[in-house]
Amino acid sequence: SVSPQAAWCELQSRVLLVLTSQRGIQMYDPDGSTMVYWHALDIPEHPAAHSVFARGIAGAGGHFICVGTSSGAVLVFDVPPKGTNVMLSEVLDQHHYAITDIAAEQGHAPEGSGDLVTADDSGTLCMWSSGDEFTLLGMIPGAGCTCSSVVLWQGLVAAGYGDGQIRVLEAGTGVLRAQVSAHARWIYALDLAPLTGKV
Repeated sequence: SVSPQAAWCELQSRVLLVLTSQRGIQMYDPDGSTMVYWHALDIPEHPAAHSVFARGIAGAGGHFICVGTSSGAVLVFDVPPKGTNVMLSEVLDQHHYAITDIAAEQGHAPEGSGDLVTADDSGTLCMWSSGDEFTLLGMIPGAGCTCSSVVLWQGLVAAGYGDGQIRVLEAGTGVLRAQVSAHARWIYALDLAPLTGKV
């Protein structure tokens, strides 16, 4: 089973706490007192075939929250400046494997490098430009090893993998800039200091 996830999403005009579980996606006011939105996940007719879950959460483009799913879809929610009128505005369906993590740009992205990266169980990364319609800018194919965690800063993607490697790639081109092969086992999480870019 997949553990629930939680993330604070800082948007232009509000902050929401987003929780995922095998049943759905919940969005709360910052103090947790009010549920702003609930999105149920579609449960298959034969649940034993594969588990259904949401995984990977990021705020993007000032007023969007993106959440990944076990089917490989990324759900894009348009969040109003106040109130509960959250809308599912788009579904990004470029991935063919379960989403593992999503990250939004935390620095200043160079022109053409995008402001959102999504990762999946095959290790594939997709770069997106957010907006009223999200645009796929590029895909960095996986090598058959899960990408468990991604961060995005000033047009560079740092990605942690199930083989213990950390790779730093150019978001716009997919060019490998650095690789750390110091870990013998799975990388579970990466974090980023947005003022310095330190991972």
